Amino acid sequence: MTKTNQKIENLANYFLIAMPNMDDTFFSGSVVYICEHNEDGAMGVVINKPSPLTMNQLFEAIQQRTPLQYDEQAVLMGGPVQVDRGFLLHTPVGDWESSVLVSEDIAFTTSRDIIEDLAHNTQNTEAKTLATIGYAGWKKNQLEDELAKNAWLTVKADQHIMFDLPVAERYNAALQLLGINPANLVQGAGHA
Repeated sequence: MTKTNQKIENLANYFLIAMPNMDDTFFSGSVVYICEHNEDGAMGVVINKPSPLTMNQLFEAIQQRTPLQYDEQAVLMGGPVQVDRGFLLHTPVGDWESSVLVSEDIAFTTSRDIIEDLAHNTQNTEAKTLATIGYAGWKKNQLEDELAKNAWLTVKADQHIMFDLPVAERYNAALQLLGINPANLVQGAGHA
């Protein structure tokens, strides 16, 4: 069998939705928001797996009071890469020391200056943020291979699902963007 080199579209600002037969325990049942996708690989963050940490602990670490909109918000397990670091997915984009611009209104930031700003800029109720520990990364052609093996469904990302819905509802809501009733998506094959 020969491998084809067909070009896959850039999936930045898309969701990857794990198929029910995903055997990777970390990614099983996950929705990943893709932040960057190019010829060198891809990176993103899981948006529906809470960690034991909360945003309160992030603000405590910089000795700041937690703004009401982030009180008790879960920090997510963004992926298995660099789990010793924190990352923020946010809108609006802003101007930070270290950010990846995902779209015209969403950025992925790794610098501490954004946390300090969130602590002081409590009037900006339009700002939405997801904090993660770690991120998900794919080396060159790895994501394309997984897509070819039907490990993931893809759909254009929806900010409402990502920032507004409760974490436990994000997987089913992402499937519904594709018109898929989660109850009809069964694990494994079997009945003819």
